[in-house]
Amino acid sequence: VQQEPFLETTEGTGINITCSHPKKQSADYIHFYRQLPGQSLDHVAVVYRGSKPLPDNAGSLSVSEDGQWSALWLAEPRRGDAAVYYCALGATGDLSRV
Repeated sequence: VQQEPFLETTEGTGINITCSHPKKQSADYIHFYRQLPGQSLDHVAVVYRGSKPLPDNAGSLSVSEDGQWSALWLAEPRRGDAAVYYCALGATGDLSRV
């Protein structure tokens, strides 16, 4: 997978965190994680196809129709959302097997 090395926005201004995955297999799930400073990885969302809203209407995770890219949309990010975000491919929606 490939991601932009650095993105930034101002508080309350939506941002799209994109991920390219040209080797995605048809059965692969897309996972997004984030790591807040000094903390361990936290699972944000998983999607197989289409689009899925994030909890509390915080945004959405979507996958392109051809499965070659995905985007994590944070609708109104706050300072507490400042983190390193990672995308990953997994053969299952099961978090223990990614």
